Amino acid sequence: MGFDRDSMISEDILPRGLSNQLVIQAMREVPREFFVPEVVRRSAYCDSPLPIGRGQTISQPYIVALMTELLQPREGSRILEIGTGSGYQAAVLSRIVKSVYSIEIIPELAQDAQLLFLELGYGNIHVRIDDGADGWPEEAPFDGIIVTAAAPTVPDDLKKQLKIGGRLVIPIGQPGDVQQLAVMVRDSEGFQKEPNILVRFVPMTGKCAKKH
Repeated sequence: MGFDRDSMISEDILPRGLSNQLVIQAMREVPREFFVPEVVRRSAYCDSPLPIGRGQTISQPYIVALMTELLQPREGSRILEIGTGSGYQAAVLSRIVKSVYSIEIIPELAQDAQLLFLELGYGNIHVRIDDGADGWPEEAPFDGIIVTAAAPTVPDDLKKQLKIGGRLVIPIGQPGDVQQLAVMVRDSEGFQKEPNILVRFVPMTGKCAKKH
């Protein structure tokens, strides 16, 4: 399959029930082929994860669309992303929201993504090299938080940095196992968990990994 975003939408996303038009339009706008290594660009619009180096992957398009829709982003939203990776998820979000704050623990990935954002003109994405479990406290609170790596539990600092009424989307489970994609909704009394589908993500590293 070549560089065909329309087929990706019509064959892999819409038939699975995703319907948020802001998300669908963002998926149409972002050129996924720029976010994968040249050696796998021919597969850029296949609905599968692809290796991006350093033991990391870019999620399949359907999962990116699903997690974005579960986050319920709006035009004025400020979103925190944990795990910049290739930058594709942040790029999709940036076409919808006011600003994206993205943290990546692997310096080379963060630097490559930042250069790509500049090249593509995605000026509302801010990248930091750091441990994602700490969040980005000086920019908190956030309207939404999206975690693109699996954690055994939701890091406490991320919970603290979510606004009342905000949504946190995260794969929860042990490394190497199938994990549950979950939405944590913060209200005045705490957090309500909304389980979703089973997924398989690379694990969070840093402090989150050392605790388990």
